[in-house]
Amino acid sequence: MKKKGTPCSKPTWLAVLAVMLWMLPATMPVSAETTLPRIIKNGEPVQHQQEQQDDQWYHWEDVQQLKQAAPGWMTFINHSQGYELEVPDTWEADMSLSAVRAVLEDAETRLEIYYDNFNRTVHSASSYIAYSRGFLDNRLDHQMESRETISVNGMTVDFLQWRRTPMAAMEADRPYYAKAVYVKNSREVYTLLFKSTRPLENHREIIESFRLTETTATPGLHVNYKPVEREWNEGTQRFYDHYFINNEEMAWGIFESSAPRNFSPLTQLENQLDHQFRFLLLYKNLGSEFPRQELINARERDRHVVLTLQTEYLDKSLNNRSLYALLEGEHDHLLAAFAQGLKDFGDPVLFRLNNEMNGDWCSYSAYWSSMDTEVYLASWRYVYEYFEKAGVNNVIWVWNPHDDSFPGFAWNHYLTYYPGDDYVDLIGLTGYNPGTYFPGEPWRPFHEIYPPLYDEYMRLFQHPFIITEFGSNSHGGDKTQWIHAMFYHMPRFENIRVAIWWNGIDWDAAGNPGRIYKLDEAPEYVAAFREGLSRYKTPPLPPIPGEAADDETDSETDEEGTTGGADSEDAEAADEEDETGDTESE
Repeated sequence: MKKKGTPCSKPTWLAVLAVMLWMLPATMPVSAETTLPRIIKNGEPVQHQQEQQDDQWYHWEDVQQLKQAAPGWMTFINHSQGYELEVPDTWEADMSLSAVRAVLEDAETRLEIYYDNFNRTVHSASSYIAYSRGFLDNRLDHQMESRETISVNGMTVDFLQWRRTPMAAMEADRPYYAKAVYVKNSREVYTLLFKSTRPLENHREIIESFRLTETTATPGLHVNYKPVEREWNEGTQRFYDHYFINNEEMAWGIFESSAPRNFSPLTQLENQLDHQFRFLLLYKNLGSEFPRQELINARERDRHVVLTLQTEYLDKSLNNRSLYALLEGEHDHLLAAFAQGLKDFGDPVLFRLNNEMNGDWCSYSAYWSSMDTEVYLASWRYVYEYFEKAGVNNVIWVWNPHDDSFPGFAWNHYLTYYPGDDYVDLIGLTGYNPGTYFPGEPWRPFHEIYPPLYDEYMRLFQHPFIITEFGSNSHGGDKTQWIHAMFYHMPRFENIRVAIWWNGIDWDAAGNPGRIYKLDEAPEYVAAFREGLSRYKTPPLPPIPGEAADDETDSETDEEGTTGGADSEDAEAADEEDETGDTESE
């Protein structure tokens, strides 16, 4: 039996002190010298101390470390890309796109780090350096402050510093830039791209600290994007559910330059194919008016429009500052007309904004705006929010890169252009067989384009897919066989809900047909496509129960299929405007 007053009944102050001293290292901040390294594994920070202390990782994992360096600095070690450098210890790391870039940033400054290996490509270190300066041709918005060649840890470094016109529409805009390109050899480079809200500081120290290390891990993509719930009107929700959720069979669409203004050429083609296309691809640009009548024409024939708005002019000389002008509000009148027109139309429209942004043939590519894809992201959100404020609730947003980024540089990777789940409803796929008419372009079999593209997108996106445009040239190979192969592979792509053939021509500089994607170019192409389409009988969107079969319309249709009173001269003018030819001639 224990007595009162013995140590077992109440701990003494010495015992309490001993326990507190024993617990001290785990419960209080420790000095910089004893701080454990922070580890990022497969895009996520490692939480457990034991796992942090174990620096033996499998080579297929994606691993980075941040270690305390001098006061106020830390060493960022990228084991997956083979380098390290010192950065301020207040910066946070984002390795979600590790296979594309590393991002280190705070509220003011952002550093993007890219690695490029140009083996088996048309690029080289020297062409990369020269080509990545193309935006400087726009001297109105870009002011070069410094350019020099320096040496860092045995590597030649091309250094460039500049600033651009600030954009009030960009939240926390970073218009001050610097870039350092480290030439590892003639085919490999590392790039540090700095962006800041104010004139840069300490970037020279960071640049001079860059060192190559052994590559002991594997970079990856650690993202999984998915759509969000929308507050569409009833008709748009029914349309989306019918074609993109519940429909077990893929629907087909087409780009025919005259439709939906004039249906005559399309009707002739559909008669040959014994198939009615449900979706029509329509292009508009900064010189266009809102296509009210064309949307009405399509609705009268139970067709649905993929409305593509490209914020550039047909006259390329006017496009040097395409995105900057948009963000400065220069084209708000156009956005107002489109927002109001879509709202008044009321029925669902697939809205494809600035497609193929990862191609330098588009003036809204980052190639034209400081290699900075955040400018594109801001422009997309600017248009989206403009429509939201206007109360547009019948638009389905289609985000659509090209399958082949050009230039093929890491800073131009298509994923760096993704504006975020809140702004995207459908993922568009685009890949062409351009044929061999233009020098340097290969014949691309269907199985080399879409199976790998589809598989990669399925790993990254949970959205429904739509092939917004595709086709095969007839120059350089067997187009009939290409069509048969396409229909052979299509059934495995269960998440592709709509596929749209681009029935047009890309012309060379002399006005000769270069890439001929037209189906009605030859009877054998029509026959092959008709055979493939015979397997698809996608029903049209059923009417809402109780809805009148014949709504009051705003136009009359003549027997030839020309609507809205447009004569042949008007139709030809519209064709010239709409047939933009996304895959540019060289």
